Amino acid sequence: MWFTILIFIIVVFGLGGLRVVNQYERGVTLTLGKYTKTMQPGLNWIFIIFQKMILVDMRITTIDVPRQEAITKDNVPVGINAVVYFKVVAAEDAVLKVQRYTYAVSQYALAALRDSIGGVELDTLLTEREKIATDIKQAVDTETVTWGIDVTAIKIQDIEIPASMKRAMAAQAEAERERRAIIIKAEGEAKAAENLQKAAQILGSVPGGFSLRTLETIDKLQPDPSKTIIFALPVEIMEGLKSLASTIKSK
Repeated sequence: MWFTILIFIIVVFGLGGLRVVNQYERGVTLTLGKYTKTMQPGLNWIFIIFQKMILVDMRITTIDVPRQEAITKDNVPVGINAVVYFKVVAAEDAVLKVQRYTYAVSQYALAALRDSIGGVELDTLLTEREKIATDIKQAVDTETVTWGIDVTAIKIQDIEIPASMKRAMAAQAEAERERRAIIIKAEGEAKAAENLQKAAQILGSVPGGFSLRTLETIDKLQPDPSKTIIFALPVEIMEGLKSLASTIKSK
């Protein structure tokens, strides 16, 4: 009788102490409240009266940093939110050194985000968000590494600025586009003038060059009854007529 009861108790304790740790988990084992070891993936066993196992997920975890109001270095209010990616690299530290490590990481990232935004101007925030996000990651990672947490990345998602600032930035961008258009047009006109000068020099060096160019231009004109076209005689013809008149007078 007693032997049967003893066997039953052993079976109950034996089966009740079986624990399955998944591949993406680690089991932190406490014996009478003291850390004993970290169970690896697979089938494990604990003494259910004296031991306790805490499962820790080792996969990358994503947490949203809610939208925050912050003031930039040049006193512009902005609304900004971010996403934090982290994973546990030391399960025992994540359990023993910090309470609710997910919440702790999110709050530390929030504080680091505010501090970073307050140290940069709006133009820098808009143009160098990747660099700012990297700086925030390094600041958070420096603290969380002691908790057994590795922050893999922090991404700044949305940056909201006041409507008046948006209008001012749009006006500035339009003025910049107009300035570039004027510069490009001026450069094009300067290049065209330079090419015309070269063409004139080449035509001037060739006998009858200007005349041929004039005839080519006249050939491209479309007749229009409402317009009057005046044809200029080539210089060579005028010179020939002068020479002929001089010859006739000499005779």
